[in-house]
Amino acid sequence: MRNPDTQPPTQDQDTPQGLAFALGAYILWGFLPLYMKALSHMGAAEVVAHRIIWSVPIALVVLIATRRTGALREALRNPRMLGMGCVTAALISINWGIYVWAISVGQTVDAAIGYYINPLFSIFLAALVLGERLSRAQLAAIAVAGVAVLVLIVDAERTPWAAFGLMLSWGFYALAKKSLPIGPNQGFLLEVLILLAPSLGYVVWLGTTGEGHFATGDAFDTWMLVGCGLVTAVPLMFYANGAKLLRLSTIGILQYIAPTMIFLVAIFVFDEPVGRARMVAFPLIWLALVIYTTSMVRQMRARTAAPR
Repeated sequence: MRNPDTQPPTQDQDTPQGLAFALGAYILWGFLPLYMKALSHMGAAEVVAHRIIWSVPIALVVLIATRRTGALREALRNPRMLGMGCVTAALISINWGIYVWAISVGQTVDAAIGYYINPLFSIFLAALVLGERLSRAQLAAIAVAGVAVLVLIVDAERTPWAAFGLMLSWGFYALAKKSLPIGPNQGFLLEVLILLAPSLGYVVWLGTTGEGHFATGDAFDTWMLVGCGLVTAVPLMFYANGAKLLRLSTIGILQYIAPTMIFLVAIFVFDEPVGRARMVAFPLIWLALVIYTTSMVRQMRARTAAPR
């Protein structure tokens, strides 16, 4: 059995391990709005900075415990790999910023729409850049999901700019992450290390100007900011491992799990409005998931049963 950290950067088959990692990541992301909403009185940039800062020790502990720090040292000395890490770091920080801002201003539904659209964008990138081919059942699933996303977009009263920003930043991040020639856990630590210096500088600046919320006497704010590392690192490292062990198109379609949960949180917890179009879109999206997942499972079983 291959270890995720030694998996080649281009994976053209789906594996059970990859499916488990991806499902774990998307379910955790589905609950993330609850945490981010508790920080909505803070600026999005401050929250993102703390997500980066407190992710570093968690990711570092994981690498030390698994004895895989060697690849990280090599990456830091490799200009090409370091450059690719800068690209993925920039994309993920943009994505985090848009996401935190959308929830803080009551646009959680737009955030969910963005993650509904993104799988289609990921599949488009997979076909365009990686040359991935899909079966008829998988194409049918994408078509059904496309109709659902179209219904959601048409139903929007205003242009969901946050949705498009999340779609573009995460779609290109997934593609760049797929091509990063380093283990997923090392890659994540490389990204947050690249972003660490500017994040620390920003937090220090907020503290000197009196606009920060860390260590200001409010224990709740302080510990919630520290906890940003845990809620950031764990699902993203799950995702990174899953991305190495699944096709980009599969990662894309499974991504419907997180926005569905985000929609449910927005409606039943945040009390955001829901219209007829969204009630039509939900069954279509889950139908697409059933079609695609059934096809994927059958392919996995066929490969497992085939003679070596």
